[in-house]
Amino acid sequence: MHPENRLAHNWLIRKLLNDKVRAHLGDLRGTVVDLGCGTRPYEADILGHADRYIGLDWNNTLHGLHADIAADLAKPLPLLDGSLDCVTLFEVLEHVPEPAALLAETSRVLKPGGLLMLSVPFQWWVHEAPWDFYRYTRHGLAYLLGKAGYADVSIEPTSGFWSMWVLKLNYQTTRLIRGPRPLRWVLRVLMLPFWWLGQMLAPLIDRVWSEDRETAGYFVTARKP
Repeated sequence: MHPENRLAHNWLIRKLLNDKVRAHLGDLRGTVVDLGCGTRPYEADILGHADRYIGLDWNNTLHGLHADIAADLAKPLPLLDGSLDCVTLFEVLEHVPEPAALLAETSRVLKPGGLLMLSVPFQWWVHEAPWDFYRYTRHGLAYLLGKAGYADVSIEPTSGFWSMWVLKLNYQTTRLIRGPRPLRWVLRVLMLPFWWLGQMLAPLIDRVWSEDRETAGYFVTARKP
């Protein structure tokens, strides 16, 4: 799983994504390819349920190349038709210029009954610019997955409103940490209690003040018929 550093301004989003992945790990089996694998944070967790993990990523990834296969996700995948049991795609689809084409490719390489598992941002700031192209609503996701031929589509919000709002606020407050290094260190220490408390309280408030139209992102599972 992604490390959850409780001293960070954004540890909550890591926890929320980890919790979603953890809840669905039991659905994984056989051979799993992790598209846009980055530093392979979920490899050990996936191998607790699947037989084989394959990491695939861009040659020019900003995270350093740790992939078993280097390939351009905007082009046909170098994988055989119907060769995989599961495909994972965590926080990657927003960086793909032609998402419909990539989803069609994931369907091609999956076996019948194979599982696609992915997460995407919805209300989130631009990151890894200029390679950040899209934000997805649940309706857009349903459309794209249906167009790619998927069935049994489940789309879950990653967070509630308050978690999303606190994370947005925390990202903005990091702009206050500026100046010489000693001053930045002092400002960060002063901000830590604010960051920590907000991220602790927000999920609790989300439980009683629910709003399913406001979320940091979505977590999706779908099957190839």
